[in-house]
Amino acid sequence: MKAALYRAFGEALTIENVPDPEPPPAGVVISVEATGLCRSDWHGWMGHDPDIRLPQVPGHELAGVIEAVGSEVTGGWRRGDRVTLPFVCGCGTCPQCGSGNQQVCDRQFQPGFTHWGSFAEFVAIDFADVNLVRLPDEIDFVTAASLGCRFVTSFRAIVDQGRVTDGQWVAVHGCGGVGLSAIMIASALGAHVVAVDIDDNKLAFAGSIGADSLINARSVDAVPEAIREVTGGGAHVSIDALGSAVTSSNSIDCLRKRGKHIQVGLMVDGDQSPTVPMDRVIADELEILGSHGMQAHRYPELLAMIQSGKLKPESLVSRTISLDDALTELPAMHKSTETGITVIDRF
Repeated sequence: MKAALYRAFGEALTIENVPDPEPPPAGVVISVEATGLCRSDWHGWMGHDPDIRLPQVPGHELAGVIEAVGSEVTGGWRRGDRVTLPFVCGCGTCPQCGSGNQQVCDRQFQPGFTHWGSFAEFVAIDFADVNLVRLPDEIDFVTAASLGCRFVTSFRAIVDQGRVTDGQWVAVHGCGGVGLSAIMIASALGAHVVAVDIDDNKLAFAGSIGADSLINARSVDAVPEAIREVTGGGAHVSIDALGSAVTSSNSIDCLRKRGKHIQVGLMVDGDQSPTVPMDRVIADELEILGSHGMQAHRYPELLAMIQSGKLKPESLVSRTISLDDALTELPAMHKSTETGITVIDRF
């Protein structure tokens, strides 16, 4: 099969012909129809993930058609089924999976990180019965691939971790793929949304998909104070969708009493252990939460909202590219100012 891979961190990707994968006994092989280009892929390519072994094929936001099924798969999956899956796959047998929290599986499988990913014509996925999500005919492959990491992570952050309800104020720090997804989801739930970024174009797009208030962090003296003024006392829920010491601190500081901070953006290098104002966490009974993907069994609610038109993730897809284009697009992701999500749909 044709695949894009890298043999050293931070060095050029190449297109190579490599052997087609075989399905694991409890897994499947998927013919990839679309796969998202995500900042997490860039982090992996840079060597920020200790689980990656070289050479590696990136790609974890995928949708496609089952090509082959392992002998131990019992969930009724068949060749030709249209599927997608979470980017964090569970083993199905550890205590976390037993509690329904496959997104923090003790033996998690992550295409593009622990195993070869979806920047290829085919990808092998283990533990199919736990991880595959049947894709409704109404949802095309590009839209499904755009859900894979950013949208589902934001869905769980807003719905399950943040428990956002109608009328609450939600602050979203960073208007990339994660942030825009969070804005759309929170707005669909009836929340009032404050979008924060340093790019006016991204902020304008955030306003077009549901943000009620737009704050350019470079145009105000202090982001937390600006949010407290807009919200009349602070956000009920605030999400760091970027991942830096500054945005994480702003997210916590902008909360009202008993508010929730949710960390979604990945923290790297010197930002991995930011200072947390525990005196205020205690005094105001703040909640500090992480959000890491979403379980396959939580997809039906999300897919139903898409089918009903309540959520329109396809509007977040800014463009589609070829696998060959990914060779230059992925290394440049840290410099991108593009609004929306890029998806590979030509192999």
